[in-house]
Amino acid sequence: METSLSYEKELKSHVEQERAAVKLSSYVGELLYDRGIELVFFRNHLIDVTVAEVLKLHVYSKKVVNKPVDIFTSVEIANQLLEMDLAPAKIDIGKLSAEWLDQKNNYQSIQEFLNDKLAGFESSNALPFEPRDVVLYGFGRIGRLAARELIKQAGKGQQLRLRAIVTRSNSEADMIKRAALLKNDSVHGAFDGTVTVDTENEALIINGQIVKMICAKNPEDIDYTTFGINNALVVDNTGAFTDREALSRHLQAKGTSHVLLTAPGKEIPNIVYGINQGDLNLEEEKIYSAASCTTNAISPVLKVVNDKYGVVKGHIETVHAYTNDQNLLDNMHKKPRRGRSAAINMVITSTGAGKAVTKVIPSLENKLTANAVRVPTPNGSLAILSLELEKATSVEDLNATMKHAALNGALINQIYYATDPEMVSSDIIGNHCCSVFDSNATIVSNDGKNAVIYAWYDNEYGYTRQVIRLAKYISKVRRAIYY
Repeated sequence: METSLSYEKELKSHVEQERAAVKLSSYVGELLYDRGIELVFFRNHLIDVTVAEVLKLHVYSKKVVNKPVDIFTSVEIANQLLEMDLAPAKIDIGKLSAEWLDQKNNYQSIQEFLNDKLAGFESSNALPFEPRDVVLYGFGRIGRLAARELIKQAGKGQQLRLRAIVTRSNSEADMIKRAALLKNDSVHGAFDGTVTVDTENEALIINGQIVKMICAKNPEDIDYTTFGINNALVVDNTGAFTDREALSRHLQAKGTSHVLLTAPGKEIPNIVYGINQGDLNLEEEKIYSAASCTTNAISPVLKVVNDKYGVVKGHIETVHAYTNDQNLLDNMHKKPRRGRSAAINMVITSTGAGKAVTKVIPSLENKLTANAVRVPTPNGSLAILSLELEKATSVEDLNATMKHAALNGALINQIYYATDPEMVSSDIIGNHCCSVFDSNATIVSNDGKNAVIYAWYDNEYGYTRQVIRLAKYISKVRRAIYY
């Protein structure tokens, strides 16, 4: 009898939590699309997630963040936010809920608490900015993911607006094929939206947003103003233009103002957002690089370790998913080994990430070596950092340091602290952080002076999120943030 009652009680409790999660999702959508207020939960997205995922995030808050936030408190906070006159913003409802549970005895009401915490977020204090037009130059793996992300974020205060996609061919058949590739993805799944091909006007209509398809062989030949596009940020994801002179050709086109390269660049600032974007002179510099996916994965971890313990020297080995640069079957290739079949071989190859990271963290210059192994997976990579440290540490101390960085400070959008002991590469696909720190894999030598750190990364989506963050920064379309 007692077992039966316990069963019914537990089931009833779970159903009530599910109902609350549905209500929270409703509030999240209303705040986002009606008010331009994006809610996250300890920096995890709450839009386009299932009820089960919402509840899992609350379990995550207890186990990882050590903040026992319940779903009912989150619902109450969200409901109160709906009643407030707030400007478009990004607000961590997990952080707010945890602070309310910890500090509620200091306030007369939850409304007084929110008025205090969100002072300055009123609509009258909205950060002034004009939405910026974005042009995707190229439409490969990163280009299509960037398009998905830009379209999805269109309801969040219209910071960036995807206005055009430039390719070298633009026939009716080409547009239909590109639309199909946008809608369907073997790694990231189907696009959660609608894509219509308007061949007469040479455009894709994506979730109601008209995106012009422009055919051009040379960047400087395009007049974007004829399409109503002005002051545009060009995101070059072709990989064909990588130095200042070549990328400057985009600025010769009418209607452009800035260029962002989605690859390592020469003679231009290489930026890992979260680390060195503050070094930029946004008034003078017009061309930027978002560095590489691997540089974005290792730099946040290296910065935390170097700041806390000091890095004497180290080696980085990346276990990287295969890319379009490799052959599906054995064939000619200009680089060693890459001509061998990517689908059935592990392929040793070079990586410039070891040198590239020194452009982001100059104090690491001449301290790192790096190499890469391409492996037969389509996405999801791993960086193994073997480091000699100046100050001794332990597994527990090193993990605690990384956990603190993942939950506090400037790198909370870059580092995800993972605790699953069964984690494998497919588990990190779709992770919005560029570096997923595997806490269960950390190794430290007996003297505490040598450490091996494992950082996973979605070399496509995680990197694309960094590109979007940098794009917003250099375009000066930044909202108020409570993180």
